[in-house]
Amino acid sequence: MMKGRVFKSTGSWYTVLAEGKFYECRLRGKLRLDDEKVTNPVAVGDWVNIAPENDTEAIIKDVLPRENYIIRKSTRKKKHSHRLAANIDQAVLIVTLAFPRTSLGFIDRFLVSCESFRIPAVLVFNKADLLDEEGLEYYEALKFDYQELGYKVLLVSAEENIGMEELKAVLEGKTSLFAGHSGVGKSTLLNLISPHIDQRIGEVSESVGKGVHTTTFAEMFEAWEGAFVIDTPGIKELGLWDIGNEELSHYFPEMREYIGECKFNNCTHTHEPGCAFREAMEEGKIAPSRYESYLSILEDEDSHR
Repeated sequence: MMKGRVFKSTGSWYTVLAEGKFYECRLRGKLRLDDEKVTNPVAVGDWVNIAPENDTEAIIKDVLPRENYIIRKSTRKKKHSHRLAANIDQAVLIVTLAFPRTSLGFIDRFLVSCESFRIPAVLVFNKADLLDEEGLEYYEALKFDYQELGYKVLLVSAEENIGMEELKAVLEGKTSLFAGHSGVGKSTLLNLISPHIDQRIGEVSESVGKGVHTTTFAEMFEAWEGAFVIDTPGIKELGLWDIGNEELSHYFPEMREYIGECKFNNCTHTHEPGCAFREAMEEGKIAPSRYESYLSILEDEDSHR
C-alpha cells in the first residue's frame, strides 16, 4: 500500500502521484457506494492509499481524511453534489469584465461557497487589455468593494503579460484551485505562469460572448516547486450546496456583524421592518450589488425546495 495524491480525474480513472511516480488508478468497488450523493467520491487534491497492480496501474483503496474541499450542485444528477477539489489552500476565481463578462452574482456565489468551507478566495480580473477608461474605473470600484471585505484582488492580462509576477506571488507555496467561466483565460494564464503546463486554449464565441470549453476534467499541475494549481472545467452555473436560508448571511462578511440586530429573530432580511441588513445597505455599509446577490441566492434556494 502506498500513499499518493490525486492529480487528475476523468470520471472513471484517476492519475495518482505516489512515491515520485504516476499511476493510473481505478476505485475499489465499495468506495463508489460510500458517497451516494456525491458524483465523484474521489476529487483532485485528495490524498489516497493505493495498491499497485503493475508498474503503471493501481487500485484506490481508501481516501484519507480531507482538510477541506469545495463543492457545488451537480449539473448532471439532481440532488447530488460534485466536488471541485480537495485539500486546497485557496481558491482563485478568474473573472473578466469584457468578452465574456462575468456577472457579480456569479462572483458572489463563488465567494459564498468559499466562505462556507472557510477557504480563502482571490479574485483575478483578467483581460485588462480590453478595458477602456470606463471599464478601468468600474474595476477600481469593484476592487475597493471586495478588498474592503478582505478579499485579495488582482488585475492581469494574459494577452499582454501584465500582472503575472503578482499572480505568481499569490500562488507561491500553496495548492490553489483555478475556477471561472469558460473563456475567461484560465488555461492561458496557467500556460504563462508555467509554460510546461501547456493547457489547450479555446476561443470566445463572438455571437454569444461566451467561452468554448477546452478543459474537460479537473487536473492538478506543479507550476513550480511547492506551487500546485488545480485547473477545472469552465463553470457555467454555480449551484450552492447545502446552505440553508437562515445561515446564508453568515457567509457574507459585511453582513455577519449585523446578525442578531434585526427587530425580528426570524427576519429573512427581505421585507421585514427593522431589518438591520437593509438599514445598513441604505446607509451605504453594504453594497447594493451584494445585497442583490444575497436575494438571488435566497430565491434560488427557495425554488429548489
